[in-house]
Amino acid sequence: MGRESLSNDHVSSQAEKTPEGKPTGSQAPGLVAFEAEPVPLKGEFHLHESESTGSSGYTDGNPFSDPDVADYWRTIYEKAQYECREEFDPDATWTPDEEKRLVRKLDARVCLWACVMFFGLQVDRGNLKQAVSDNMLNDLNMNTNDYNLGNTLFLVAFLCAELPSQLVSKKLGPDRWIPMQISLWSLVAICQCAISGKGSFLATRVLLGALEGGFIPDIVLWLSYFYTSRELPIRLSYFWTTLSATTIITSLLAFALLHMRGVAGWAGWRWLFLIEGIITLLVGLASFFMMPASATQTKTKFRPNGWFTDRELKIAVNRVLRDDPSKGDMHNRQAITPRRLWKAAKDYDLWPLYAIGLMAYIPQTPVDQYITLILKQIGYSTFTVNLLTIPANVFHIITLLLISRLSEWLNERTLVSMIQNLWTLPCIFALRFWPQVMVDGWGTYAVVTVLLSYPYCHAIVVAWTSRNSSNVGMRTVSAALYNMMVQCGNVISNNIYQNDDKPLYHRGNRNLLIINFLSIGIFLLTKVYYVQRNKQRERVWDAMTAEQRSEYIRTSTDAGNKRLDFRFAH
Repeated sequence: MGRESLSNDHVSSQAEKTPEGKPTGSQAPGLVAFEAEPVPLKGEFHLHESESTGSSGYTDGNPFSDPDVADYWRTIYEKAQYECREEFDPDATWTPDEEKRLVRKLDARVCLWACVMFFGLQVDRGNLKQAVSDNMLNDLNMNTNDYNLGNTLFLVAFLCAELPSQLVSKKLGPDRWIPMQISLWSLVAICQCAISGKGSFLATRVLLGALEGGFIPDIVLWLSYFYTSRELPIRLSYFWTTLSATTIITSLLAFALLHMRGVAGWAGWRWLFLIEGIITLLVGLASFFMMPASATQTKTKFRPNGWFTDRELKIAVNRVLRDDPSKGDMHNRQAITPRRLWKAAKDYDLWPLYAIGLMAYIPQTPVDQYITLILKQIGYSTFTVNLLTIPANVFHIITLLLISRLSEWLNERTLVSMIQNLWTLPCIFALRFWPQVMVDGWGTYAVVTVLLSYPYCHAIVVAWTSRNSSNVGMRTVSAALYNMMVQCGNVISNNIYQNDDKPLYHRGNRNLLIINFLSIGIFLLTKVYYVQRNKQRERVWDAMTAEQRSEYIRTSTDAGNKRLDFRFAH
């Protein structure tokens, strides 16, 4: 099932068990039980999967129960000037109910606002599809190739900004940088109401991409300050359901706004850009007040009581550190060094995940980008088109949450994630070879709707990349590199449907079929690669004596996923 087991010989402690053999550490409802992140200990120490790490305040899974270990990390936190170091308490204990109440508070104030900010991103990133349904291309004397070029330039700028944005965020703090990002790109989004032709259209696309790039890794970094590795994947699935929920909301909003064509002599799409840009600006300005830098920094002039009681604050800090002590080896205003960048880039063990990011999402994207144009071409009105996009987004939310739960239940990433491409394969086959496509309106709509209801594996792969990075510095950079590969895939996908291939897009759909098969192959090869890497390390580890293993754990300079006692998730 993809479980990464370690030899019991190097495990220092086991979680407390109930008489029935279950861990005493309970988990808040709705959490995905992914393996705990590897926990460094004087070189690096890795907990066996059976240990309770996410809720270890009341079990023997506390990595700081050894006084020498606690002193070691206390020194690290002081040296790094970790912002929460004053709350670090190796002896703190708490009950499962206390932690559940805290997590519910975090969900209401941290996760929920992250979703609101992602709503702001998707409003300005996704409303172009609705604008073109209102004859925007004709109004600006542009064609679908110009539309492709605009999307390509947006994605190239987005891609180029990913890593620089992550570096700025780590230096300034995501609580400062993210609100600045949202506010700046919303101003550009508003200016789209005044574009007059191809030049201004392309200019706004580039500016939007440059300002929005890096937003997602920045948000993931901020969330990691509050959530354990067990809790983060399902929060990310909620995060990406916001994408589909936003599309539903903006489709309904577009239905109203596009009816404003003629008001003040403006086309409906101009009103769409103006009003939705203002909505995003309000989200950006509010984010300056809604994003604390850390759990210990929620008290401000406008929030004098903060979010947490002293007791809750103690739990909030220590549960995250016990899940991954290295989360305190950098403070939240510390920049990433060039050495960390280079180390992450050359980590070939993460390249299979980057390959997945490059290829897996291409087969769905052209249909998603062109759904409004496709439905217009087969005879639906502007307003009907925007309403017809809603069912696919509703189903997309359901399948995203289901695939995330399935991955948790089976403790399997590769094969579960591959379901995404198995889902889209017959739909693309139908679009390519069905002779009635673009003639049978409702039939085409049904195929497109089923395709776009695909189970999105992005949340699983993001958490998977984090798990296999095994180090906070590496994790920060690998998130950006993975997302850059996703954007490279989006650049490819936005140039598959060409103007000379419409209305059937036979050449484009043939290419999508080929890429879909390649994506399935990459998932299978990734599974084989990680299984073999783990077996290779097991052979070396099993050949060592208990004394040699103990010596290795205490003295080895190997770090992160390069250690012999690290096992890759798959």
